Amino acid sequence: MVIFAGACQSFFEALISAGANFASSPGRILIDFLDPLIVAENIATTEEYKYLTIDDMAKELRDGKKGIGGIGANGKMKYI
Repeated sequence: MVIFAGACQSFFEALISAGANFASSPGRILIDFLDPLIVAENIATTEEYKYLTIDDMAKELRDGKKGIGGIGANGKMKYI
C-alpha cells in the first residue's frame, strides 16, 4: 500500500511522520492538481522490485520537490 496525503499548503512534516509515503507541499505552495496523479501513475506502472523516490519523478512535476515530497515506495506493477 502507498499513501499519498495532503492538499495545498498542508503540514507536510506531520503527514510524513504519520505514515504517508508521499505528501503535498513541503514548500507550502499551491500544487498543480495533476502532480499527485503523476506520482500515483509512476508508482502503478513501475515494476514491484524497483524503489521510487520523489527524485525519480521531480522533473515531471510542475513545482518539483517543492510541491510534492516523501520517502518513496516500491512500484506496484506485477508481471503475471
